[in-house]
Amino acid sequence: MKTDNLAAASIPGALPIIDLSPMLDDTGMPLRRSSPQKKAMAKQLTDACLHTGFFYVSGHGIAESLIADVFRETRALFDLPVMEKEAIHKSRSPANRGYEPLKGQTLEPGSPPDLKEGFYIGEELGPDDPRVQAGRFNHGANQWPGSRPSFQTTMMSYFDQLNDLSARIMSALALSLSLPEDYFADFCQKPLSTLRLLHYPPQPAQPEPGEKGCGAHTDFGGITILLLDNNPGLQVWDAGSEQWINANPVPGTFVVNLGDMIARWTNDRYRSTLHRVVNSSGAERYSVPFFYSGNPDHEVRCLPGCLGKGDSPHYPPTTVEQHLMDMYRRTYA
Repeated sequence: MKTDNLAAASIPGALPIIDLSPMLDDTGMPLRRSSPQKKAMAKQLTDACLHTGFFYVSGHGIAESLIADVFRETRALFDLPVMEKEAIHKSRSPANRGYEPLKGQTLEPGSPPDLKEGFYIGEELGPDDPRVQAGRFNHGANQWPGSRPSFQTTMMSYFDQLNDLSARIMSALALSLSLPEDYFADFCQKPLSTLRLLHYPPQPAQPEPGEKGCGAHTDFGGITILLLDNNPGLQVWDAGSEQWINANPVPGTFVVNLGDMIARWTNDRYRSTLHRVVNSSGAERYSVPFFYSGNPDHEVRCLPGCLGKGDSPHYPPTTVEQHLMDMYRRTYA
């Protein structure tokens, strides 16, 4: 696989746009599974997950006004003085929350550090929460920029709504796998979720070999819901054409991709696909991924219908928490 060429092709229709509105009726209640709209949506989703594991979603129900507020607060955060950002550095948090400086992460082994800075947010949990007292993985309090009082309110409102949207997408994924719509209900209880704000400066005119905004990688967890600004940069590896394809912004949509845990769950039937960012727009680029990993105690074993005759599971059973801990250890060892 050739991954060193930073130019990416544009292949019409490579990533489909899936309308999620058939999941709910006009009153916000679930439509019948047998509705033609729901069946068509599930078929589209199956095809997307078998092909690249990447797709756009419309009909998501997240207000444009909230999205605008998220981008406003994101830009304001990264415009803060360096000392103020360093005061909420993620190294100060036992739950991996807070600021990560430019070139603070290297996602592609053997490549230069990523040309991005970030900020991590999770469920707000105080010291008395039993999960915090037990030292559960990535559970705890957030760090907030003191000079931006509206930042916390905006981000936690968005965080809560993205948790709800993620649960709806998991219901759609269940339908795509010919499972009951509520199959992942336990997985969606008290989910481990991470909201990450990202700022990419323009790609340098003369970058180091292999230098890019974000190195080629797959995501660890369940699903990722990615909010893009108006600048291109996201590239997805297409195994069929053996080339990188551009996943450019589409107004009114999110980009959704499957993580390694879904690939494991489906015995690699559904894909967790390499992707990267090359910010060749010439502008400051911002994106906001939401990583949904589900209930830490939920067991992950090969799903019904994902094991062919005579096949064996590719992976032993595990839990969400154990899977994530194993992936973090592999990445940061």
